[in-house]
Amino acid sequence: MEKEIFFKIVGLVLVPFFVVACIIPFIKKIAEHVGALDIPNARKVHKEPIARLGGLGIYIGFLVGYMLFGEHTATMNSILIGSFFIIITGVIDDIKPLNPLPKFMGQLAAAAVVVFYGGLLIKDIDIKAFNFYLDFWYFSYPITIFFILGCINCINLIDGLDGLASGISAIFFLAIGIVAACKCQLGLSFVLTFIMLGSCIGFLVHNFHPATIFMGDSGSMFLGFIMACITMLGYKNVMMSCLIIPLLILSIPILDTVFAIVRRKLKGESISKPDKSHIHHQFLRRNFSQVGTVLSLYVITALFALASVIYVLANNPIFGYIIYGILLVGFLIFCCKTDIIVTKKKKEDEE
Repeated sequence: MEKEIFFKIVGLVLVPFFVVACIIPFIKKIAEHVGALDIPNARKVHKEPIARLGGLGIYIGFLVGYMLFGEHTATMNSILIGSFFIIITGVIDDIKPLNPLPKFMGQLAAAAVVVFYGGLLIKDIDIKAFNFYLDFWYFSYPITIFFILGCINCINLIDGLDGLASGISAIFFLAIGIVAACKCQLGLSFVLTFIMLGSCIGFLVHNFHPATIFMGDSGSMFLGFIMACITMLGYKNVMMSCLIIPLLILSIPILDTVFAIVRRKLKGESISKPDKSHIHHQFLRRNFSQVGTVLSLYVITALFALASVIYVLANNPIFGYIIYGILLVGFLIFCCKTDIIVTKKKKEDEE
């Protein structure tokens, strides 16, 4: 049985990996033809125009993987429809940037499909270690939609350096996949997790520094959407001990999003206004290279992921809490020494 699971994982990862790795050069040409280019400006790190639409390649890898290995269900139908809304919105935005409202409406439509048609809902929270239980009742619907929108925009905001969003996403999928395999939870969430892992690694072939293509909003929003769906599938099928574990793996993008919202509110700016004070910018200002910054954030994310895997598989909540606590305290100390929330002095390159 273990050998069968191993070979299934190999197939789930390798097929989308090769599909994405091989199709990205063609998508790059399409992006250049339609003008889907990321033009450098004061907020950008890159110096030359680079093609976007890389998310379209990740999406194709996802579709091919699902067609070969997935099973037809109403839940999966909702994920496919929702992901189509996300990709269409993202592709349009990559070609000609949309205003925040139409982009939000595309995200909302995708979230609504999986909630109302697919039946994916966060109905309650049960944290046995603290003997805590909370039933969300009718509030399950807005809470779930908010959760999906939050995941979408977390990955969208962290996508600021070559290979950062795709690498963090790959670590997330790997951690979730390891837990699923070890617990022999081989349902839809298992299949989607390893398909997405292969797709992300295939994209990293072209996206790691120096990147030849960016995933664009089509990719970052799609990855966030699929992460939310996989988390809810696992939560529904008790793949995770609780909903919090996948969120802890995504601590870096989640904290970065929270800090961005607080920072912009304190400045009296719109929360959708881009700036140059994200977590990765803080590393760059401390003379980290692009590769050094990305690898550092990979390591931090991997440590959160490792703590989550140990927590679930070892069934040792105290040990898990200690690891989480050390990581969070260390990371928050770093944030307090930066201007990620409050600008300590004027930056010439900041909008």
